[in-house]
Amino acid sequence: MTGLEDAALLAVVAIGSACGASALVRASWPRRSPAAAILLWQALGLASGLAAVGTLIGLAMPASDAGVVRSLLGVGTLIRAGAEGAAPTMVVAVRLACLTAGLALFASLCWVLVAASFAALQARRRQRALLRLLAHGDPKVPGALVVDYPTAAAYCLPGLRSQIVVSVGTLELLGRGELAAVLAHERAHLRERHDLVLLPFTALRRAFPRSATCTGAHRAVALLVEMLADDRALRGGPARELVSALVRFGTAGACPAPAGALAAGEGEVAARVTRLLQPVRPLPGPAVLAVCLAAAFLVAAPVTLLVI
Repeated sequence: MTGLEDAALLAVVAIGSACGASALVRASWPRRSPAAAILLWQALGLASGLAAVGTLIGLAMPASDAGVVRSLLGVGTLIRAGAEGAAPTMVVAVRLACLTAGLALFASLCWVLVAASFAALQARRRQRALLRLLAHGDPKVPGALVVDYPTAAAYCLPGLRSQIVVSVGTLELLGRGELAAVLAHERAHLRERHDLVLLPFTALRRAFPRSATCTGAHRAVALLVEMLADDRALRGGPARELVSALVRFGTAGACPAPAGALAAGEGEVAARVTRLLQPVRPLPGPAVLAVCLAAAFLVAAPVTLLVI
């Protein structure tokens, strides 16, 4: 297979992934099985990035019969061919431009991910420094920190030194069962590292703030993460306690989570409350398996074309 054929197939994967992401934003089934939907979102993001980079690099090596990655070894030959007149100078220039664009796109994607990770770590470090000065323990919420703040607030700081934080306003607002449901929700965030799930989508939204696809993907995944934590919280108590807590947070005007944190009262609360009050049946096993296989195929396709 030539480099142009590789590039064409990778372009199809990239365009298909983008179209799939747009369709998934509008789909209703992800709310039935958030974990499977999150897996598909991750596969779409990874496949689209790899395929876009591979398309540009493949266009730079149209005569190669190797995979896109191995075709990079032919860069020296490409340059020598142009210098010796064996290939038209314009063709060589276009190929080098595609190669440069592909490598630049790959570097940019890596950079925005690293930058988003660093920003989240810095924000959490600042929050922990403030909590050391302002927060204290309370027997009402064992294992959590309490801040003397009158407005309702409840969030978690993920990481190696994960913490759950609630305000005095939250303790006054919620009953015992409601508070337990909120804490279970936050513990689910911490235990399953939902911050790492959101990180790539946060990075893309920051890198492409005007992209409706990136913005929609981030909003969709953020809501699915909250729904998944809701489902985990329901294992320890009835839905009415969590619903009541979410409604109270909404009517009381709860403070949003600080940068780098995850809060129970975020992520389109109305949609979450509706889902809890009117439970939908999870996707059947075969459908979940089909979603997982589709996610695996989406990632395997560009990787195969890039390597083989």
